[in-house]
Amino acid sequence: MLDQIKLHAINPRRICFEITETVVITNLNKARQFMWTLREIGCRFSLDDFGSGLSFFVYLKDLEVDFLKIDGMFVKAITNNKVDRAMVESINNVGHMMGMHTIAEFAETDEILKVLREIDVDYAQGYAVTEPELFDDAFYVNPALLANRFSDRKA
Repeated sequence: MLDQIKLHAINPRRICFEITETVVITNLNKARQFMWTLREIGCRFSLDDFGSGLSFFVYLKDLEVDFLKIDGMFVKAITNNKVDRAMVESINNVGHMMGMHTIAEFAETDEILKVLREIDVDYAQGYAVTEPELFDDAFYVNPALLANRFSDRKA
């Protein structure tokens, strides 16, 4: 991985690896080593589906991640289920206390977004934010603009 980043001259600060809570828990030592090595050069990490495991808070304090993605199973009923709202709020508070940015999955309605704003979740992911796009459409760069930008480089 390190060789590929160097070979392609990629700025490691632009790389954020998303790993699931389940994978981290089943391979905790390997995950920690992998994360430590890549964080040393500037890569960042997002812990996905947080809250889906049985002992999620136990492992969180031992992981250095930048983003904490709150599992959508809590978020999707946040507007009408007090327990789900309390879970999201709790995960969000702990994440912020540890210096992490929080992301709520399954932000499907404006009502859900309103609640996420009320409890100060940093980011939302879901249809209420934007619909999924084809990769090519989302990252399309006009070739003429690209040619103009690099026209002063030597071959």
